Amino acid sequence: MAENSQENGCCSVVESGGYDLAGSIMTNVVDGFTMVAVGDVIVSRALTKGHHPGFSDVLDILRGADATFGNMETLIIDIRSFNGSPEAEYGGAYHISLPEIGPDLKAMGFNIMGRANNHSFDWGVAGMRETSRVLDQSGIVHAGVGENRAQASAARFLETARGRVGLLSCATSFTPMSRAGDPAGEAPGRPGLNALRLAKSIVVRPEMLESLRRVRDSLPNPRPDENDPGVIVIDGTKYRVGEHAGYSYDAHAGDIADILRNVRSGKQFSDFCIFTNHAHQPGNWSQEPAEFERLLAHKIIDAGADAYVGHGPHQLRGIEIYKGRPIFYSLGNFIMDDLRTPVGADMFEEYGKDLRANTDAEVTAAEMSSGYASDPGFKDPVFYESIVAVSRFDQNQLAELRLYPIELGHSKRLANRGVPKLASPAQANSILERLQKLSKPFGTDITIENGIGFIRP
Repeated sequence: MAENSQENGCCSVVESGGYDLAGSIMTNVVDGFTMVAVGDVIVSRALTKGHHPGFSDVLDILRGADATFGNMETLIIDIRSFNGSPEAEYGGAYHISLPEIGPDLKAMGFNIMGRANNHSFDWGVAGMRETSRVLDQSGIVHAGVGENRAQASAARFLETARGRVGLLSCATSFTPMSRAGDPAGEAPGRPGLNALRLAKSIVVRPEMLESLRRVRDSLPNPRPDENDPGVIVIDGTKYRVGEHAGYSYDAHAGDIADILRNVRSGKQFSDFCIFTNHAHQPGNWSQEPAEFERLLAHKIIDAGADAYVGHGPHQLRGIEIYKGRPIFYSLGNFIMDDLRTPVGADMFEEYGKDLRANTDAEVTAAEMSSGYASDPGFKDPVFYESIVAVSRFDQNQLAELRLYPIELGHSKRLANRGVPKLASPAQANSILERLQKLSKPFGTDITIENGIGFIRP
């Protein structure tokens, strides 16, 4: 893929498409290299030893890839010996998994996982560290959290027979106190996750902005912004004029610069580089990504990543092929086996349950039906339908993308729900047809053959 010569940070992009340093922005894997990518892995117990009809068919797909990626959206701790506590800030629920989850994820086929998301610090620094220990012992490469920002944002590497795979993980949806920090002078660094900060604005029509201006001016100590008449700030919330009401996001320039540098570095030390982002914006209700994420994904690919894998809103969003590389704006849920216990006292209060009368399962059921404060919950079957995406590369180009529709048992009782199996022919076509529509605005053509989706660039 030839590109015009241009400066890109410290490196020069030459007509061959590669950096003139040891690292190349081009894919550099052996023919037949495959990456399996799935979305959120929310699992509380070992599944490979249980009775879950159809699950083994899905695992066969995961186990057949060189790199099998998922978003690790839980913490692995043994509550009997755990020396931490549930945090006051948590990602909407206290996700917790039994220690045998580490080896079980490996048995499923996972060998590389993202860690940066809004649940990374549900159980504090102790939960993060214990989860890292279990994943390390299980032989699963993971990225996105660490003892400081440098560690959390660094690429981690997986050795495979067809090439070395780098992984970088970040989140635009995270609890404020979970953001990692670097040391400064005598001040130590702060454990946390690799965060991309966003400044959110509410977009309103001109007549609405004038009404908000009057509200602002009627409040005590108004502070008019004379520099931009198209912006009103009320109690820290920014309103911006536009043609259509909605939300917009401005990414933190410093965070973007750090992320792009780390992507470039990650690719220089690998043959295939995966970047993953956990983004709920604009909300779990939306099947379309926020505009900032499309801009981010393009910049990430331009910096050298071979794939952008998005997750967060718990449902599918569109797929784009940009410069011959796949961008998954959201792969939805892969496992939602959410039999979490204990759930933490704060959740009882949050969902109106009594510590002395209600059970952990009843609190979980209430959370699943009501969702987060700004979202409708998980009652809609769309949250239980997703895909397993298999990308195959030949001659260092994306040769084919196979999309296997899965369903997670929306109609089953809580104790049996959330374990994936391949969708029935009718449901598979419905999932893929929806994905066709979501991907069409990105210029992506998906053909459906025998209940499997194909993208052939």
